[in-house]
Amino acid sequence: MNPSEPPTTGDHVDPRRLRRAVLIVAMLNLSYFFVEFSVALVAGSVSLLADSVDFLEDTAINLLIFVALGWQLARRAVMGKAMALIILGPASVAAWTAVQRFTDPVAPDVLPVVLASLGAIVVNGTSAWLLVSVRHHGGSLSSAAFLSARNDVLVNVAIIAMSVLTVWTASGWPDLILGCFIILLALHAAYEVWEASEEERLAAKALAGEPID
Repeated sequence: MNPSEPPTTGDHVDPRRLRRAVLIVAMLNLSYFFVEFSVALVAGSVSLLADSVDFLEDTAINLLIFVALGWQLARRAVMGKAMALIILGPASVAAWTAVQRFTDPVAPDVLPVVLASLGAIVVNGTSAWLLVSVRHHGGSLSSAAFLSARNDVLVNVAIIAMSVLTVWTASGWPDLILGCFIILLALHAAYEVWEASEEERLAAKALAGEPID
């Protein structure tokens, strides 16, 4: 089912259920941001620092969904584009920290990175589970939230794999390479959300009887 398509009668989701889900997800992400950000600073991990900023991104996305859920299709499409731009935020942070470390990559402290990543998998997995059944019922907004939570689980698994490589190589390069991987995921998610919101914009024009550009 396309994110811009309205739910069918037999697949209706109570808006209160969607609002409750995104609010819970927002609070989970905001809480874990402080945990992962602190661990990233202590462990000296670029990839974990970028991932902690991503928790702020998810907090913003879900809070905006909570506010904008009752809006009309056209306004929701505009907000969907804003969500796509928000997703690019952590990518910029990861790129900046990677550039700063590129001349002297330092291996992070592996144990706290792994423990923090396992906790992040629990938080992001729970978020994705809460959003999976409602992701088509808030248009591009809920699609943005689900895509971000799903991608975050992949990033957390990649951070654990990076930690294994760090122990094996005693190098900071795996940490920097993973930062590039996070950037690519963010760009892909932003593209998907932008496309979904563009479909909503065209659908809104069609419903209004306006010519499709």
